Amino acid sequence: MVINGLNDLKPQIHESVKLFEGSHIIGDVKIDENSSVWYNAVIRGDKGPIVIGKCSNIQDNCVIHCSDTLTTTLKDFVSIGHGAIIHGCEIGENVIVGMNATILNDSKIGNDSIVGAGSVVTEGKEFPNQSLIMGVPGRLIRQLNSEEIKKIKSNALDYVDLIKSY
Repeated sequence: MVINGLNDLKPQIHESVKLFEGSHIIGDVKIDENSSVWYNAVIRGDKGPIVIGKCSNIQDNCVIHCSDTLTTTLKDFVSIGHGAIIHGCEIGENVIVGMNATILNDSKIGNDSIVGAGSVVTEGKEFPNQSLIMGVPGRLIRQLNSEEIKKIKSNALDYVDLIKSY
């Protein structure tokens, strides 16, 4: 794992955060308690701030970046699936972003939502709470039900438990 400051910008990482081998955290990055950054994920806050809430997990080979004018924000209980790319956007609380999905600048994903694997949320798109978003480009498929929403939080909490095994 590599944690690098950039000029005056140094990552602020809560002591309970688990960082795995090969992960890189650079610049203006804040990661809150009980979150995890898995193997070979890169979080690069060199052009703007990146804020990751509590009990969130950034899985293997993800890239999280920002732009000059936008903060990249992941709220609490967010799971970013393997190989996803997150760039200059806002992801609400209790969200799963599926494997190899891409979320681009100035887009917003509402709370209690799922972005399907391989989906591409294009620049400036906004989705309401409880959305199932799929496709290229990503579009609203339907609203999630209460059981699906419970599983999202359960997934994030499973990762909080999993890091205790390492």
